[in-house]
Amino acid sequence: MRFLKLTVAYDGTDFAGWQWQPQKRTVQGELEAAIKTITGDETRIVASGRTDAGVHAMGQVVSWQTESELGGDVLLRALNANVPRDIAVREVCEAPRGFNAIRASVSKRYRYLLYDDPIRDVFARNYVWQVWQRLDAAAMHEAAQSLRGRHDFKSYQTSGSPRVSTVRSIGDILVKRRATDWAEHIVVEVEADGFLYNMVRNIVGTLVDVGKGKQRTGWPEEVLGQRDRCIAGATAPPQGLYLLKVNF
Repeated sequence: MRFLKLTVAYDGTDFAGWQWQPQKRTVQGELEAAIKTITGDETRIVASGRTDAGVHAMGQVVSWQTESELGGDVLLRALNANVPRDIAVREVCEAPRGFNAIRASVSKRYRYLLYDDPIRDVFARNYVWQVWQRLDAAAMHEAAQSLRGRHDFKSYQTSGSPRVSTVRSIGDILVKRRATDWAEHIVVEVEADGFLYNMVRNIVGTLVDVGKGKQRTGWPEEVLGQRDRCIAGATAPPQGLYLLKVNF
């Protein structure tokens, strides 16, 4: 038995999320169908984390056990020839025996993109959250720094996916403006040892309230202490969120 590590990118717009669901189009379902076509394997692959409907990935990591003797380069070409165009397998490499993408990961980094211009960007509507007023990115960055470190993030967890513990450690969080050839975006990046359900999207929604001037820069830290989801800002929509990188 071989253990393989896949690095996968996908546009989440037309998927019902990562996880296989009956009668729904999912990233896991498409990848497993491609694997069956190539190797005949009836298998369940494991991702480092389950992304929701509409959420994208640049560096999702997947573990796959197989008896196939095809080389990594051959599998890479074959997978990309058999998955739909909104999925790209970026790398296939041998992994240590027993490799599991969930258990082996030590941290993940997510990126969220905001577009704060009153004129919509029609080309990016599936990839950013359009906010209809100018945001104070510097205030958002200042407010975000209070979330660094080890805290109970219960206030930033959406109900519906209970965890044994809601304590997580954020190693890095930043908010900055980034100009492109056609637009300017606000980038929010969060790296942590684990994430609760909708944690990043709830953090972004809270920081946006600061960026709009509706809340003070110290408010996100106060929200932490309340341990109550109703206190935090709205959940940011899924299309602005990207799984950027998984660290092992």
